Amino acid sequence: MADITAAMVKDLREKTGAGMMDCKSALSENSGDMEAAVDWLRKKGLSKAAKKAGRIAAEGLIGVAARAGRGAVVEVNSETDFVARNEQFQGFVATVATLALEAGGDVAKLAKMPFPGTSLDVDGQLKHLVATIGENMTLRRTASFDVAPGVVATYVHNQAAPNLGRMGVLVSLKSSGNAELLAALGRKIAMHIASANPLALKAEQIDSATIEREKAIFADQARASGKPENIIAKMAEGRLRKFYEEVVLLQQAFIMDPEKTVEAFVKVSEKEIGAPISVEGFMRYALGEGIQKEETDFAAEVAAAAKS
Repeated sequence: MADITAAMVKDLREKTGAGMMDCKSALSENSGDMEAAVDWLRKKGLSKAAKKAGRIAAEGLIGVAARAGRGAVVEVNSETDFVARNEQFQGFVATVATLALEAGGDVAKLAKMPFPGTSLDVDGQLKHLVATIGENMTLRRTASFDVAPGVVATYVHNQAAPNLGRMGVLVSLKSSGNAELLAALGRKIAMHIASANPLALKAEQIDSATIEREKAIFADQARASGKPENIIAKMAEGRLRKFYEEVVLLQQAFIMDPEKTVEAFVKVSEKEIGAPISVEGFMRYALGEGIQKEETDFAAEVAAAAKS
């Protein structure tokens, strides 16, 4: 077997744009023959996929899955929303969401899990899709909850297919009460979360830097009104309580019964469900949030195309 040097891997990577480990594998499989390694990468679609990897992928789908006290959510991105309507892509995201039930929220672990019906792992199947469909795609993130006894309820907003859409929410409810009624309550809370976008389940879970920043803003606003410092401190504390009502899930006014907070609505629901209920956690994924999207000048693109 030929010695595969770092220089050889670097050279192949520059020729094909494929990943470092893929280049090393290609050279190893072909006894260091550079041209054979290039062909090997092309046959597997890795060269073509890697050349697309630098393109920004901020569209795609959020997928959710749930069963027996466990729920998971994933985000798989593509370059255009057109791909989100592709049945192959939808099938991939749905399968990955189901696999994510066993990944424990670890995206690296999820990427290495075997993809059903193939000899590839999830990452390999994604690369195959990139080569087949012709767009950059990424498995961006995943999260999951386990609860016993209880349910993990799901909700998908802007649904493109069952359990697939542009926003996905998980809600973990712990209770020994009626599971069907508990799931229905969880779905209502998930819909509330999709709309209200809380920062945290409880006030103490909010990042301390966020709280200090809000307190400073409230104090500056009160100071601008000419109030003395002792009054300013009290006003800032009052505004902070209002802030919690706006961003803490359990303190928010419930969208389906605004006279009650989410916490109060859950408490009232305990009688129907037949047991105490604890909201253990939630996760809200909105497609592409936090991704810096590339701004394009359509007129300039047309002009450039006309010159070519």
